[in-house]
Amino acid sequence: MNNIKFDFPVAERTYKMIQDRNLILYIFEPKTHQENRPAILFFNGGSFTKDPKSPAQFQHQAKYFSSKGMVAICVDYRNGSDEGFLPPQAICDVKSAVRWIRRNSSELGVDPNKIVVCGSSSGGYITVSSIMFKEINDDPEYDVESVDHIPNFLIVFAAGMDGIDIMRRRYPLLLEEATRFSPIHNVKKCLPSTLWICGTTDDLFEQNDQFIKQMKEKGNDIIFKTVEGMEHGYFNYGRHNNKYFHKTRHEMEKYLHSLDFI
Repeated sequence: MNNIKFDFPVAERTYKMIQDRNLILYIFEPKTHQENRPAILFFNGGSFTKDPKSPAQFQHQAKYFSSKGMVAICVDYRNGSDEGFLPPQAICDVKSAVRWIRRNSSELGVDPNKIVVCGSSSGGYITVSSIMFKEINDDPEYDVESVDHIPNFLIVFAAGMDGIDIMRRRYPLLLEEATRFSPIHNVKKCLPSTLWICGTTDDLFEQNDQFIKQMKEKGNDIIFKTVEGMEHGYFNYGRHNNKYFHKTRHEMEKYLHSLDFI
């Protein structure tokens, strides 16, 4: 993806190189530099189409949480605009991004034990999958388990959890093996403490509700916040005169405050 534009100043760091593709972290630094700060990584939705959304989708949330003292990062990852793209590549990139932050935590002034990952829609699918499916990986350092890829906390906005449905609609080449990377078909205790937000008229609401109930039965700690009458992507900056952008940002802020991260 070329010409990614942000409305705010960001620092850019390459966290992974795949052939001629540099994957970039777009970093929002708090005004005052301190040590052992929490970090939040944002993985945008709309990434499985040929014309994917930009990592800048979450820039307004990132800017806000950086003003609260967090190192906030919008993550570029492989997507539908990349030749030969398949979703497991993006799952690998989530792991690589978290591992890069932990490897470079001293330089960034980040506490490696205070890393939050936030994903929306397809970005939520890949973040959850990165935690659930240990074997999906292309990081050469992964074999030695030198740095953990699992974030300490997770925030999800309305993510498709049925990998079979995703592959049937978008990547039929992977349909025969889709169960292997379908969260709803692999329910188990594995997620860190999670805040999950979904509108009740979102096409994914019933699926999200079912998945969360099954995951909680397995012992996962998930706070499920629903917003009555809201559709997919309602929380994005610029939608509904930003009413729900502010409401969902407030829910995130309450959750992060409960963790003593802000």
